Amino acid sequence: MDLMNICMRMDTLLAMPSTLLFVFVGVFLTIKSRFVQIRALPRFFTLIRQGVKHHHPKKEKMIDPIRALLTAMATTIGMGNIAGPAIAVVMGGPGALFWLVAYTFFGSVTKFSEVMFSMTLRKKLPDGGVLGGPTQYLRAVTPLLGVWYGAITVFLFAGWSGLQANTLANVFYLEGVPKWITGLILASVVFCALMGGIRRVGAIASKLVPLMFVLYVTFASFILLKDINALGQAFVLIGKHIFSPCAPLGGFLGATIFEALKTGVHRNIYITEAGLGTSSISHAMADTDAPRDQAILAMFSVVADMVPSVLSGLLVIVTGMWARSNEINSTLVYEVFRDYSNDFGKWVLLASISLFVLTTVIGNSFNASQSFASFTRYRGMVLYYIFLSFLIFVGALVSVPLAWKAMDLLLVLVAVPHLLGVLFLSFKYSDLIK
Repeated sequence: MDLMNICMRMDTLLAMPSTLLFVFVGVFLTIKSRFVQIRALPRFFTLIRQGVKHHHPKKEKMIDPIRALLTAMATTIGMGNIAGPAIAVVMGGPGALFWLVAYTFFGSVTKFSEVMFSMTLRKKLPDGGVLGGPTQYLRAVTPLLGVWYGAITVFLFAGWSGLQANTLANVFYLEGVPKWITGLILASVVFCALMGGIRRVGAIASKLVPLMFVLYVTFASFILLKDINALGQAFVLIGKHIFSPCAPLGGFLGATIFEALKTGVHRNIYITEAGLGTSSISHAMADTDAPRDQAILAMFSVVADMVPSVLSGLLVIVTGMWARSNEINSTLVYEVFRDYSNDFGKWVLLASISLFVLTTVIGNSFNASQSFASFTRYRGMVLYYIFLSFLIFVGALVSVPLAWKAMDLLLVLVAVPHLLGVLFLSFKYSDLIK
């Protein structure tokens, strides 16, 4: 039995309990917080206008709250927003796009809770560094859980970075660029960014995230609005297959209602990271004493995550690209831009996805380094940066289906214990959630 079959069997075994847990935790926290995603909306608009109070730090290892937000968003607004929804539609049918979006309502409260725990239970070190995120707050449940999370995410984040590199390498390969060149350039840039610390990572994210968001949304909308009738039919198709899946790969993967739900929820978690706790790592670096405000910003950031994701899913449905695909393909949206826009649109997409991948890989690699630092107290970081860069290079060369399945499996191994820990903390620190 090869590695692909092993990953698929384990993923199938864990699919139902993990998906039900994701949904249950989101619904439970929504009720426990008294629908904070609705109640906190006025406060969110106030924070957008006025910002979050902070100390204007000079310490290298902390950043202001908005940069912390943008650094977290650098990992959630990336190639997952482009490739993820397309893969979800191919695997689970058009209805999977509905479930991908629907889970956001509940997943946003999970993210709110993660950031609240991360900000409240973070540990400030004498040298100005901060240990925060799940590796820290899960220790309040049991030290073993924090160790488990940290150990797995040291490899999960590195694998995610490799997966991003893989998608970018496959896209540029269609333009005649060898995969090893793409991998080498990306690995080198990420290594330089990581060597600059959190301030350099935050500075890069704060400049590139808004730019790549506007570029992609503008040109994706242009393609969709060229044929309003086809766009309307796409929404009809999505509605029709919410409870009646239709997937080209259904004979291989199982075209069931649960497959659409599972695929949509899992791709949402890849995109928003709600349930994984990963975005709380960057938020823990925010130099503010207002954890609730930081958590509110994090909670509503999932809306920004969904905009390019919905556009990506609609692109492959409107153009029919999803129905013509007979394999899991991370370049579907690129093919849409190439075939349905002029040459200028194609180059805009190449520029956009290059920025998407760069910021996501930098953000994921920073999160990975924080998990590593939770064990070493920031010793041996350069060696770990070299290890990360090597995996990014190798990731550009591996098989796409194997890479996605392996990451699906690691995601479950991280998310299930983490969500159980979050549930425990929601009772232990009940006032933080309410």
